[in-house]
Amino acid sequence: MPRPFTPKVVTANLLREGDVVWLTADDRWTLDMAEAELIEDEAHAAVRLLDAHQPLVVVGEYLADATRGPGGPEPTHFRERFRTTGPTNRDHGKHAGQRPGPEA
Repeated sequence: MPRPFTPKVVTANLLREGDVVWLTADDRWTLDMAEAELIEDEAHAAVRLLDAHQPLVVVGEYLADATRGPGGPEPTHFRERFRTTGPTNRDHGKHAGQRPGPEA
């Protein structure tokens, strides 16, 4: 028996920058998971994943489990929670010299 569908968001990585992004209801890629479209219907999730396939913009798009939070979608799995916090090593490239955020 298949598992029941749980809410999802579409996520990927920007092709050029590598940043983690989420797909919004108005088809924008955002760096803030709270702005992502929370998808609660399995068929709609499949369509949105197809919409997300933009090989010149993002790579590795997939559906990630999420839950409705007070400010928007929130991750339910450790991997996605980790991805929302951004790089853990800010001493390279565009993150050089940045102070770690409150999660550090």
